[in-house]
Amino acid sequence: MSPALSAAGRPRLSRLPRPSRPDFLASGKVLRTEVLAGLVVALALIPEAISFSIIAGVDPSVGLFASFTMAVVISFVGGRKAMISAATGAIALVIAPLNHEYGLSYLIAAVILGGIFQIVLGALGVAKLMRFVPRSVMVGFVNALAILIFMAQVPEMTDVPWAVYPLIAGGLALMVLFPKVSKVVPAPLVSIVILTVITVAAGIAVPTVGDKGELPSALPTPGLPDIPFTFDTLTTIAPYAFAFALVGLMESLMTAKLVDDITDTHSGKTRESIGQGLANIVTGFFGGMGGCAMIGQTMINVKTSGARTRLSTFLAGVFLMVLCIVFGPVVSGIPMAALVAVMVLVSVATFDWHSVRPGTLRRMPVGETLVMAVTVACVVATHNLAIGVVVGSITAMVIFARSVAHLAEVTGVVDPDRRQAVYAVTGELFFASSNDLVSQFDYAEDPDDIVIDLTDAHIWDASTVAALDAIENKYATRGKKVTIIGLNAPSAAMHERLAGQLTADH
Repeated sequence: MSPALSAAGRPRLSRLPRPSRPDFLASGKVLRTEVLAGLVVALALIPEAISFSIIAGVDPSVGLFASFTMAVVISFVGGRKAMISAATGAIALVIAPLNHEYGLSYLIAAVILGGIFQIVLGALGVAKLMRFVPRSVMVGFVNALAILIFMAQVPEMTDVPWAVYPLIAGGLALMVLFPKVSKVVPAPLVSIVILTVITVAAGIAVPTVGDKGELPSALPTPGLPDIPFTFDTLTTIAPYAFAFALVGLMESLMTAKLVDDITDTHSGKTRESIGQGLANIVTGFFGGMGGCAMIGQTMINVKTSGARTRLSTFLAGVFLMVLCIVFGPVVSGIPMAALVAVMVLVSVATFDWHSVRPGTLRRMPVGETLVMAVTVACVVATHNLAIGVVVGSITAMVIFARSVAHLAEVTGVVDPDRRQAVYAVTGELFFASSNDLVSQFDYAEDPDDIVIDLTDAHIWDASTVAALDAIENKYATRGKKVTIIGLNAPSAAMHERLAGQLTADH
């Protein structure tokens, strides 16, 4: 096809589509929100990363480097905008035994292998399993998260100088009242700055960020872990790496779902799974302890500061290193009370108070409330959100199976001349509901011709086919014939494929 001609007879060049502008450049207000949110998150990340380094038994710089590389990398490759990934307590708990027994090099190797596992799991579609997490588990997850965030602040409020308490109270008051005056600057940032100025100017002796550990003075450099590349090494680190991958993906996907609900937007869960793997591989090569989505800091970013784009995540990592390397002495002087106040407010805002109101509990099915309570209890007891989600989901499935099992009913009718008995079976037939199926028939008294009508039923598994086989066998031993009618297409296909094949006699 010849190109279109201009009025002068020359070929007209078609215009190339303009590249779309990044969403954080939509307006000056959005850009300001993202930059300030990133700064607030970076300030809150520093003591958290140091604390998690202590849990893992590594130098504080290992946790800080991990938070830097995780945030920067995931801002490009992650599937959930504005979500913060960094070093976390759950990851620290998983890899701490490996570090204590074999050293930092093995820990780094496990982080890299864990990242590879996460990429594989992401490509295999592990994110699709999120659809099986019930709402009651999600509510329990959120409430347990809020409790853990608050519990993490308790050590900072015990055995401390009395001045810590008025500082925390003042910080909370500032964050509640300042938004009524102006929302241009995030209230947590205002609170941190004011409390720092007060403590420094007045010379108030209270615990500071610097008391948590020494901040790094240079950027991390890439390198390979110093380990023997042997099969024995692989078998040593693989179990830790796989646990690392599962815990990291569970927390990240649950956090992504939570942010989806808060922002009323959708995220790419498969992309997030693969992105977490890539971020951990990069983190491992830069000597970090690995990480995953950080729920508390994500709540600061999304809920408290109002961030919605990848820029806030990227800047959280960049500001973290800038604050440590360039402004280390200043950051070291920030009172922990200021950061404790921020996290306490986050925990209060995160908790789903509606879920525990008496009116809600009265209307809610007992099983749903039980699932929520089990999830919260497991998370608080283990300090591991992934364990709570798994146990809560299993509990929900058991309760669901028990309730559905009672929905299968058998109604029998014998014709007046006793030549035929017709049994109508209704409901969903699977391992739980079909176990009682065999006992619903009168084998001794029924006539010689029995019809089982499954028009209003559905066969879901081999247990049901085995139950139908058992029914036919019981009648056959008495010289009676069974005819099964009304099977829908999927049920008929399963019954035809498995009938008579599920016992050793066949």
